Amino acid sequence: MALASLGLSGCVMTQKSRPNTVTSVDLDRYLGRWYVISNIPYFLEHGKVASYDTYAFRPDGKLTNDFTFRRDTVNGPEKTWHGTAQVIDTSTNATWKVSFVWPFSVTYKIFALDQDYRWAVVGTKDAGLLWVLARERQLPESTYTSILRQLDEKGIDPTPLKLVPQPNN
Repeated sequence: MALASLGLSGCVMTQKSRPNTVTSVDLDRYLGRWYVISNIPYFLEHGKVASYDTYAFRPDGKLTNDFTFRRDTVNGPEKTWHGTAQVIDTSTNATWKVSFVWPFSVTYKIFALDQDYRWAVVGTKDAGLLWVLARERQLPESTYTSILRQLDEKGIDPTPLKLVPQPNN
């Protein structure tokens, strides 16, 4: 998700429709660390494992959006790309603009969100790129299966999602 803004213009999108976002996001609860459980792979995330996003308020009203990852092995050194985000739908807080390289940005939509903020599904506005995020590095298989079912019910094809390796601890 973190660097989608760099190459989306050349990516082939798998969904043509514009799925609805969640109706409301409490930013205070949403901010913090989210581990990438799965994603629709694309070139900027190739070889990136043990990845997570960290969101925080900035003094200027925007958000930090740091994407941290390891390359090829969960035991490798961490690297972080620093980005910014801005909520563009303040009625729901579920649609953002995210940028890692100015002036490029991508629309970030929160399509599904656990009521206790334990997991979320975010993606580009047409869901051509998706990420399943969680507060923990691992999700129970039953929870993950339920998330995929919810996406399917929303008209979002979950089959392109691939698990992202995360350490067991």
